[in-house]
Amino acid sequence: MTKKRKHQEDFQKVKFKVGKKKPKLENATDTTFKTKAIQIPEQLKEDGVLPTQNRKLNIKDLLSQMHHYSPGVKHNALLGLKELLTQYPVLIDAHLSSIISEVAAVFTDKDSGVRRAAVHLLQFLASKIRAEQIAPFFPLVSAHLSSAMTHISEGIQEDSLKVLDVLLEAYPALLTDRSVILLKNFVELISHQQLSKRLKSRDKVSWMLSVNPNRRVTSQQWRLNVLTRLKKFLQAVVDGSSETEDEGLQEQKDSPRSVRNPVCISWKLHANNQQHIQLFENGGLRPKINSSFRLRSLTSVMDSAEKGLSSAENLKGFIEIIVPLLIECWIEASPAQSAPILGNLLESESQQLMQQVLSIIHLLWKLTKRHDETYKMELWLRMNYLVDFKHHFMRHFPYSVQETVKHKKKDSFKGSKNCMTSSNNIDHLLLNLTLCDIMVSLASTSTLQTDSGWLDMIRKFVTDTLQDGSKLNSKQVNRLLGVTWRLMQIQQNKVATEPLIKAVYTLYQQRNLLFPVRTLLLKFFSRVYQKEDLRSQRIRSRSKVLSRWLAGLPQQLALLGLRNPELSNQLIDIIHSAASRSNKELLQSLQATAARIYDPLEGTLVLLPAEAQRRLVQLVYFLPCLPASLLACLSRCCIMGRMSSDLAATLIGILHMRSSFAGWKCQVQENSMNDVDYFSFLFSTLIGFSREELTSLQGIRGKPHISQTQLSPIRLYLTDLDQFLHHWAVTEMICHSLSTIPSQSQCFDILQTGICKYLVGLVVIPDSTAGSVLCAINKLLDQACIISENLHKFLASCCYSLLYFLLTLDKEDAEHLQKRDMLWGSCISALALLPRLLRLMLQSLQVSRICREELPVVAQLLRLLMQHGQLRSHMITNEFLVQQIIKDIMTLKSGEVQEQWLTDLHYCFNIYLASHPQTAGPINAVY
Repeated sequence: MTKKRKHQEDFQKVKFKVGKKKPKLENATDTTFKTKAIQIPEQLKEDGVLPTQNRKLNIKDLLSQMHHYSPGVKHNALLGLKELLTQYPVLIDAHLSSIISEVAAVFTDKDSGVRRAAVHLLQFLASKIRAEQIAPFFPLVSAHLSSAMTHISEGIQEDSLKVLDVLLEAYPALLTDRSVILLKNFVELISHQQLSKRLKSRDKVSWMLSVNPNRRVTSQQWRLNVLTRLKKFLQAVVDGSSETEDEGLQEQKDSPRSVRNPVCISWKLHANNQQHIQLFENGGLRPKINSSFRLRSLTSVMDSAEKGLSSAENLKGFIEIIVPLLIECWIEASPAQSAPILGNLLESESQQLMQQVLSIIHLLWKLTKRHDETYKMELWLRMNYLVDFKHHFMRHFPYSVQETVKHKKKDSFKGSKNCMTSSNNIDHLLLNLTLCDIMVSLASTSTLQTDSGWLDMIRKFVTDTLQDGSKLNSKQVNRLLGVTWRLMQIQQNKVATEPLIKAVYTLYQQRNLLFPVRTLLLKFFSRVYQKEDLRSQRIRSRSKVLSRWLAGLPQQLALLGLRNPELSNQLIDIIHSAASRSNKELLQSLQATAARIYDPLEGTLVLLPAEAQRRLVQLVYFLPCLPASLLACLSRCCIMGRMSSDLAATLIGILHMRSSFAGWKCQVQENSMNDVDYFSFLFSTLIGFSREELTSLQGIRGKPHISQTQLSPIRLYLTDLDQFLHHWAVTEMICHSLSTIPSQSQCFDILQTGICKYLVGLVVIPDSTAGSVLCAINKLLDQACIISENLHKFLASCCYSLLYFLLTLDKEDAEHLQKRDMLWGSCISALALLPRLLRLMLQSLQVSRICREELPVVAQLLRLLMQHGQLRSHMITNEFLVQQIIKDIMTLKSGEVQEQWLTDLHYCFNIYLASHPQTAGPINAVY
């Protein structure tokens, strides 16, 4: 009892009093916490806020139905998605990930209706989704596409090609990034690997065409469908390549890489060191590096599987697999297999299959030229495939399509071998040309003797096609000219090339050629000419056909006019290139056609846009002779305003460089331009109006076109502001050209004679003409010049008429106010340079002959002349005349209240003139 009681004492229970809290343990854990409310209004919205379609289903409902086991439910969900997204396109961006993943998942659905609806929905989405939006999800789409292409079900395989069509059209660049996987899928669609015991230890896999009797279409039709998509895929790969081909003629494409931005140079700024011109080798487009070392490209650090067909190894591997299969397809469709009796006549389906076979090989050949070691690649292709191509492809060359028999007597004679397209809309010419392009790419100058047999066949076919007069489209002509160019490069002697050039020229002479066809032919001839011109003078032998073509270009340019500005630009570029090389035949033709090209009313120069006008103006420099009639046309072009003032100034500068006053160290070509004709051009352009136009102006009376004063015999014709500014800009360039002529006194005499002959005696003169004459006088006048009395009187009348016009301008007349500074400056400069001119103008101010309304204008003029610093000394010299004019004004205003303008006149006279004593010595010395 005692021991038990002691044992319990060690674990005694603590007794707590009622109402007391239990004390906390030393190792107790604090479990208290605090919470705060978080509001997420977007996530708390109910589904009813989302838009719905006619079945009251929103996008979440429709996407969830895509997983339903019933094909009907999935089909309706796809239709509902298209309906909903058509009404609410904003849902596409908000649910793009879910939409793409669900639609791609049904590419391999067992039901054909579901797959069809998925293709239609994908086609709709492709028109709404940009490539950069779908790019993050495209690996998923590509994976589902590959799964569909390699599916065991024939129906899924057939529908996968429809999906491929949509993606190729909408996202070719994204699709070609996964070319390695997709190319293998293409191969597996039409073939299978050979399984044989002797091939188990093989290094390379062998493939053979497969035949599936369960398909709805024939094996040949199935291969045609697959090869058509393969051709589109390879075309996308070729188009996506950044490089351009070096040989052959390519169709013109609107690519940003093909645009050349010219450098705009202002020679005035450059001469004043205000503009720096940076030059680049080869125009800065593709720098030429003369080095045996080559930097490694960024693609070389990637895996060969990632590089796709940009890798030479991958390309060779694919060619080794696909080309034997393509040859097998060719053999099945060739005439020997289908219709031995018909020879080279093809059925429609066979021709389409053969066309796809050749197109694929042609695209693969293009890709081989994108690699660094092109020569080695061409040798490898020739060594492996030339024998098979000659045996199978050239065996029945050329090919034509068997026409479908129609019971129409009128059309019974039209089916022929040479027609370009058949009744089934099949282009058999393109088939033959593609074959020619493939074959000539395997030939070279070193193999000419070995390949002469089949090369002669191709040369004959090309020549006959060019000369038979058939209407060809741009695609056919592009391929035809590419083959022609290659043939000319293989055999470069004149005996072989001249017939080919003559055949192309026969096609070029056809009427009503399409613009793309005409463009391709122009590019071809231009390239042939440049290639011929690059040869050394010792071995160069001009082609007569090429010379005839060049000689006809200026006449074509003159006849074309404004009907096709783009074609005119191409003609101008070629003419400019040949003229800069001093081609004799072209320069003679250009000289004969110059009057029509530079006609001021209907010539090519005034009809074409500004850039083409600039090129035509530059051509003036290369003309062998500049007769008076042509200079008259050029003068009218300068002053009519149908080309810009800057361009007119450029033309004046070019003519000055062609003149004998340009300061050439070497002798200028004799009979190039007569000095008398050159001065006539300068004077006519300075006047700005023809003799007929000046004569017609003499009958105009009254405002708003005429400014008239009673103190001057000359009335001013007020030109439009645009015409005035254009004429003034041209005048500045004319004055600059006149000032560079060495004998200034003789030049001034010529100008004085022209003014006295054609302008003195006229009653009405345009304001721009009067200002231009004063500007030229100011530029040419020096101490050696002697001015006639008639010219003095004419200039004095012009000055007062211009000053009166400027002082009577209304402030609201904004158009004419912009002329003030230019006209005022020319008048003041002339009065400052010629003291007698100022005296004659003051003598003409006989205020007794004018009406009272003109008195304030005369007073204002006198006040401004007295205040001007350049004229102050001359006004002091003529103080007596000024004082007499003021007295006459006071006489007319006697007995009336003195107005403010009269007070101002007295004040200016007392300040500037009355304080200086009159001295007769200087007056007698000057006059």
